[in-house]
Amino acid sequence: MSTQNFSNHARMHPPYHYVSAPLLIAGLIGSIVNLVNSKPDGYYSASLLVLVFVLLLLIGGMVRTYALKAQDRAIRAEESLRHFILTGKPFDSRLNIRQIIALRFASDEELPTLAKRAAEESMRSKQIKEEIKNWREDNYRI
Repeated sequence: MSTQNFSNHARMHPPYHYVSAPLLIAGLIGSIVNLVNSKPDGYYSASLLVLVFVLLLLIGGMVRTYALKAQDRAIRAEESLRHFILTGKPFDSRLNIRQIIALRFASDEELPTLAKRAAEESMRSKQIKEEIKNWREDNYRI
């Protein structure tokens, strides 16, 4: 496996991104086509099928969002502790969660300076990641 860096740090989870989500979208499209082409006596069941696929997409999206929010909280706690250990001070209150999540890739040597710059210059997460010289891998977040 190659070393993680800015160009390859985004991760995909094949069962979710390449199987479940496309199948749900295909099912929704198919159920809508079925509804449009159904006879009046089949509208009820065809409508229920569309409703089921809409609900499955919503549930899938919510489950994914909840998992990412839990990971975000863990990353914020870990990085806040790391910053405190390195500097003896908490993160600047101007830093938002997206910035802190991006800062997790910065090496211990870069973190204090980059965190300060990110707060002062209101850097976006992509800008923060592009500024990192010594990439610190995070292979746990999906």
